[in-house]
Amino acid sequence: MFLLKFFVQIFAVVVLFLIGADVRAAGPVETSVFAVQGVAVDITDVDAASAKNKALVDAQIKGLAKLAEQLGNQSLVDEVSKMEAKDVMPLLKSLSIEEEATSPGRYQGKLTVRFLPAKIRPLFSRYGVNVPDNQGPAILVVPVWTENGTKELWSDNVWRKAWLDLKAEQSEIPIIVALGDAEDKSLLSVEDMATTNSIKLEKIRRRYDVKSLLVAYAEPGDGGGVHAMMEGTTAIGKVKFDKVYLDEGGTLEGSAAVAVKRFHEVFVGKYRSDRAKIVAVRAQEEAVKAKGPQGLSVVVSFESPSQWNGIRSRILSTPGVTGVEVASLDVAGATVRLKFTGEVGDVQASLQASGMRLEQGGGGWVIQQL
Repeated sequence: MFLLKFFVQIFAVVVLFLIGADVRAAGPVETSVFAVQGVAVDITDVDAASAKNKALVDAQIKGLAKLAEQLGNQSLVDEVSKMEAKDVMPLLKSLSIEEEATSPGRYQGKLTVRFLPAKIRPLFSRYGVNVPDNQGPAILVVPVWTENGTKELWSDNVWRKAWLDLKAEQSEIPIIVALGDAEDKSLLSVEDMATTNSIKLEKIRRRYDVKSLLVAYAEPGDGGGVHAMMEGTTAIGKVKFDKVYLDEGGTLEGSAAVAVKRFHEVFVGKYRSDRAKIVAVRAQEEAVKAKGPQGLSVVVSFESPSQWNGIRSRILSTPGVTGVEVASLDVAGATVRLKFTGEVGDVQASLQASGMRLEQGGGGWVIQQL
């Protein structure tokens, strides 16, 4: 126990040295699936310095659990939550302090925790979670809150706060919330939103250098909760939400958070589904390549040498066909070795599209013109 405590203290000092040049104010940071934003810590100890040292270690443990939640499943979250500090700390890449407050014997803060890809990949893969090589396309969100008939664009409100608190810049689908600084305010006003000024919205999108921008509208629901609406086309497909979200406590703040989290879950789910399909197609292509060219002995009938030349050219130009080796040839037909990639059904479909039929007759395989 003494050795572990000593190791934690030494490691905390090293971390403080590493993050000295990386401390920054709250706000968007570089996107990475191996980073987690907004990790909250609140630690008390004999003095503020000791509390901060412990908080830095606590942030890593909480950050790893949050990363497991973002990229994996509940089983992975449960497993990494059992890990001790000595096992988690070697996974760290760097820390950034987003905000902090100290008082006698107490440290409070929010941090961005970044982990080493080479360490996280094998750890997560042991629990069946394959971390993607890259993030999906980032989406810029402009939240608009309406209450008592008044639209609010850049002011502090429950809807904008929910999006900022999501802190999803480092998720598989990064969500960037427009800052609402002086430049944003000069580019886009609440009056522009009333008329959905597409030119102004395009200027905002270009400022943040993203492919997709979505305006997220919300208002108090008639029966409680938050009525949230969002519609548009993004790099991951069309998006449409129009629903009332209600948390267990029935508060506007909680309901807004539920809505925002659900929106993001749908984005990530769509991206994972599309990525899985791409992976499956690539795996199938690799399997076909590994299998190598296939071959069939096929009889091709024709009425003249010129017709044979035309049929042979059409067969060779058919997708999937890699060769036609002539075994025998006479005035009425030819026996060839048809070479192709993939399955027989694939080449049959391709020949069908080229105006020919490959089928099995009484004496073997035959190609006929349709």
